[in-house]
Amino acid sequence: MNRLDHRDPLVFDTHELGRRPGALRKVSRTVEAPEGLGIIDVIAVPEKSELTLDLRLESVVEGVLVTGTAETMVEGECVRCLEPVEFDLDVDFQELYYYPESDERHRARTAGTEDLEEDSEEETYRLEGDYFDLQPVLRDAVVLALPLQPVCQEDCLGLCSECGARLSDDPAHHHDAADPRWAALQGLSAAHGDEGDGIENSGTREGLAENQEK
Repeated sequence: MNRLDHRDPLVFDTHELGRRPGALRKVSRTVEAPEGLGIIDVIAVPEKSELTLDLRLESVVEGVLVTGTAETMVEGECVRCLEPVEFDLDVDFQELYYYPESDERHRARTAGTEDLEEDSEEETYRLEGDYFDLQPVLRDAVVLALPLQPVCQEDCLGLCSECGARLSDDPAHHHDAADPRWAALQGLSAAHGDEGDGIENSGTREGLAENQEK
């Protein structure tokens, strides 16, 4: 039973290929980018932004070989200075979508070749009826093409640890820091000065009082 929605812009119909090996069809389509196309909270294709696809659908013995390119724009944040990062992205991808019966034969052939470890079995995609969903293949291609630590420029200097200023805007930026070894002495000096003033003021008040009594 076909569970795919043919109205989804990332679902494609292969009916015209007719399961004839060698049959070829080219498809170009501009769609809205789906949610989560990228690395969450790092850099990604903005949801509903323009995504241009050029696909080559080729019928082979075991299924439909899909080769294509995607052009779009990604947005993120510089990991050093937190400034916005934006650039155009072009990715290439290729994936074989198996006919359901061919997929079963493929799994049967490979079941004993990897010590029956299910986790090591290569992920495969298959057609549902005459349709295939491009979204998971597209997501993998985009994620692999994105930088894990995006920067606004290769030599970005980051932020000042004292005030948060962007250092690339002012490479000479700095703060005059007092030597911590002198901080205690400065405090003692100020304290002695206060005490001295207190003694002097007290003596002056006592002298004025004596003069008044005379």
